[in-house]
Amino acid sequence: MRRVTLYTRARCHLCEVAAEVLDDVREDHPFELEVVDIDGDEALRARYRTDIPVVMLEGELLFRYRVDADVLRARLRAAEGA
Repeated sequence: MRRVTLYTRARCHLCEVAAEVLDDVREDHPFELEVVDIDGDEALRARYRTDIPVVMLEGELLFRYRVDADVLRARLRAAEGA
């Protein structure tokens, strides 16, 4: 199963929206979702600061700020065929 990582932080509206999009996509294309709060890790906080949300598929950067559900679905379909 593919792993998607969402880097987020508290009180981040775009992060909430990204999580909703990820949940919607998971209904059709199951994947393991790891949610990481950057405020719990000084290195991540320094790395992403205000660039959140950040979404990665298997460690590859896919999105910053906004998640495109169609692009994510296409990438997951391609990964399923690999």
